[in-house]
Amino acid sequence: MKVALGQFAVAADWETNQKQCLELIERSKIEGVDLLLLPEGILARDINDPEIMPKTAQPLDGPFMDGLKQASHGIAVAGCVNVPDGEGRFFNTHFVLKDGTFIALYRKLHLYDAFSMKESRLTSPGVELPPVVDIGGMRVGLMTCYDIRFPELARHLALQGAEVLLLPAAWVRGPAKERHWEVMTVARALENTCYVIAVGECGPRNIGASMVVDPLGVITLALGEEPVLGFATLLHERLDHARRVLPVLENRRFAAPMLADA
Repeated sequence: MKVALGQFAVAADWETNQKQCLELIERSKIEGVDLLLLPEGILARDINDPEIMPKTAQPLDGPFMDGLKQASHGIAVAGCVNVPDGEGRFFNTHFVLKDGTFIALYRKLHLYDAFSMKESRLTSPGVELPPVVDIGGMRVGLMTCYDIRFPELARHLALQGAEVLLLPAAWVRGPAKERHWEVMTVARALENTCYVIAVGECGPRNIGASMVVDPLGVITLALGEEPVLGFATLLHERLDHARRVLPVLENRRFAAPMLADA
């Protein structure tokens, strides 16, 4: 399975961001990619205007996603957009497109009410566990940004058959934050013997630092803080080897995690 990591700085208007996404899709197609993962919040972002997220939210049949649907023929495209909840807030929605159709959707469960930020002020939480879908011959599970701090979600996906975890993010800079990002991304891969594809938005607020981690916790691709399109190949042989020599999913003594009542 060949993957592309489309790291970029999200602009304040959706037309600019759509153009950037379409360029990344076309470049990924030329490289024969099965899946392109984009960052979190790719509709619009402005660090000087925190209200921009609900103001610019669009439905999944709006013009931003329509453009990506048309471009997604022959490739899977994943990322996060803000979708109105009908009550003045929005759902942070992780989508996977393939051949013009949504094959998976997930509303972010864990909202970033930490480090002096309050995502829940404008965002409505999801109430359902994310799906696992087939892409490029592998089973792929969905997570979003802050979810990486909650190992129960990654374990749930692994027990549902996930071999790859997708993690679009907009990881905010701060003391030791890059270290947190790396440690937890590696831990979720290693403790579940899954690949993790993590793509972070870059720019003045967020760190970028997109990466691919293999099922034994080896970082096989690490990007910096500038806009870039990176590529990696995920191997069934490596996955099978990891699960043979480190059978943590078989050896565990705990029951499967469950979602608490909302």
